Amino acid sequence: MTTVSRTGVKASVATVVAGSSAGTATWLAYQYLMSQAGAARGVIGRNVSKPPEADGVYSPGIDAPERWWRGVPFDLHLMIFGDSSAAGVGAVTADEVPGVRIAKLLSEETGKRIRLSTKAIGGATSRGLSGQVDAMFIAGAAPDAAVILIGANDVTAKNAIRASARRLGDAVRRLRESGAVVVVGTCPDLGVVTAIPQPLRTVVREWGHRLAAAQASATRAAGGHPVPLADLLAKEFLASPDTMFSADRFHPSAAGYELAARQIVPVLAAALGEWTGGPLPDLPQVSDAAQAQTMAARVSTALHRVGWIGHPKPAVQELGDD
Repeated sequence: MTTVSRTGVKASVATVVAGSSAGTATWLAYQYLMSQAGAARGVIGRNVSKPPEADGVYSPGIDAPERWWRGVPFDLHLMIFGDSSAAGVGAVTADEVPGVRIAKLLSEETGKRIRLSTKAIGGATSRGLSGQVDAMFIAGAAPDAAVILIGANDVTAKNAIRASARRLGDAVRRLRESGAVVVVGTCPDLGVVTAIPQPLRTVVREWGHRLAAAQASATRAAGGHPVPLADLLAKEFLASPDTMFSADRFHPSAAGYELAARQIVPVLAAALGEWTGGPLPDLPQVSDAAQAQTMAARVSTALHRVGWIGHPKPAVQELGDD
């Protein structure tokens, strides 16, 4: 896992202590969070394992995929874009990869043969989405449906929120113009990753929630369908971390990927006109479990505990563009 850059952390700390004239306290808080970022790197490290190969044609009632080659029939072509969570880092077998879970659930829901193709790359940020879409056009025809999972690396790399959301919107727009239905799983809640120490965890959690909101807006504006994974999954990840996380304690496990897929497929099937499961539930705006970890309360409490600041009145500071 990469760290939040010095500029990004300093801006986030300034948010917490805004309203206080204690410049020294701000600097001390900044230095403390930087040391926390270093500790997080040491705990999490970097998972360079290659996810299991998962592409193929998935049919209803058949567990193993059929290898696709020209001439093999299929009804819907599904393509997966994004980062390591889209590629399936943390999965042990191909059946655990999120694209496979989505393809199988979609096949069972529609009764159709789903061809799965994966363009996602581990470590990717929103900056890499245009290249993934370019690769799609070079390889062949556009898919019928696309799922994008992106955002966590934009937070840890300190990519600005507006620019990251804009790049995502551009990718969604290009896919929509090619005729594909597009569903985006927005930035996950990094506040559930206990390997990131406090108070840094609440800083990246708040940043991630802001990014997710901007991603949702950009996705809708481009004609896509956002799914707020942070809001939908945080409670379960907080309640059962041993089950929901893989061995690296950062990427989801098979159970975590399955849970995410079950949030995405109804939205995807409905967008394709293939949903038969009844009215879709209203998606929550904020997870109760995630909301309990508000940045201002947790960071302010931590800094007050060590005597750096009193109880400042938090103010919202917009992160910069790039």
